[in-house]
Amino acid sequence: MTPRIAVAAVTFDRPKELSVLLNAINAQTRQVDTVCLVDSGTTPARAVAEKHPNVDYVRSEANLGGAGGFALAALKAVASGAEWIWMMDDDAEPVDPECLATLLREAEARDLEAVVPLVTAPGAPDRLSFFFRLDGKVTHDRAELEKRGFLPGDGHFFNGALIRSDVFFKVGLPDMRLFIRGDEVDFTIRLRKAGIRFGTVTTTAITHPHAFSETQHVYGARWHVIVPDSAFKRHYYYRNRGYLIRRYFRVRSFVADVGGYLGYFAQRRDLPGFLAWARSFGAGLRGRGFGPLEDQKF
Repeated sequence: MTPRIAVAAVTFDRPKELSVLLNAINAQTRQVDTVCLVDSGTTPARAVAEKHPNVDYVRSEANLGGAGGFALAALKAVASGAEWIWMMDDDAEPVDPECLATLLREAEARDLEAVVPLVTAPGAPDRLSFFFRLDGKVTHDRAELEKRGFLPGDGHFFNGALIRSDVFFKVGLPDMRLFIRGDEVDFTIRLRKAGIRFGTVTTTAITHPHAFSETQHVYGARWHVIVPDSAFKRHYYYRNRGYLIRRYFRVRSFVADVGGYLGYFAQRRDLPGFLAWARSFGAGLRGRGFGPLEDQKF
């Protein structure tokens, strides 16, 4: 029998991008049965969603963040009875109509429980929006990844990830406490700990805005730190890094972060930046600073 497929998508005040995404999803050669769309935006996107009869629109009056939105959308998609869940952010777009068919074919051929496409930068199909680490060095070069064919146990969730619905029963939903940044890292760690079979297929891709400027090399090509472009994003990224290091006792990540950010801010003589990092990172290490968005101070 043909497996049922549901899309779990989230949106926040991006009606134009959402329209492009929904059009691309419904133009796939492998049709999806339903699109479970969670909208946490300040202006409801119901009018965009209603143009597509297969969209199951869920309005959230609370800003759940990316993690909370994906958790709710994934739960709704699982509840629809779908065997596979295709995760999508509103500013992503499958690069061609065969994207879903390729992911499903590769997952079944390789007996995978989750499969991820490459994520390329809009207007720059040869550049990856998020880096991979190959032989100890980071790369954004799509051609370098394509040489590997398939990358077992590696991938960038959640954009474009195709996940068997029973995986969520084994590892749980995305952690809404992480709000933005880090929820995909946490989910990937849980997949590995549970022994879930997954990987990246390099023969298909989706586009998603890149984060090239966030990657800052400190001690050469093998040691870098991530510095988001706004105080809001930096706080959540640093806090969530600290939290995940504590939760999973990631000693190497602790050493890499402390040494990397010390070097980064020292090189720039940026004491305020270092203190902001230390406060947010320290809060994460102590498991502090979580709660509704309106209650969080940073």
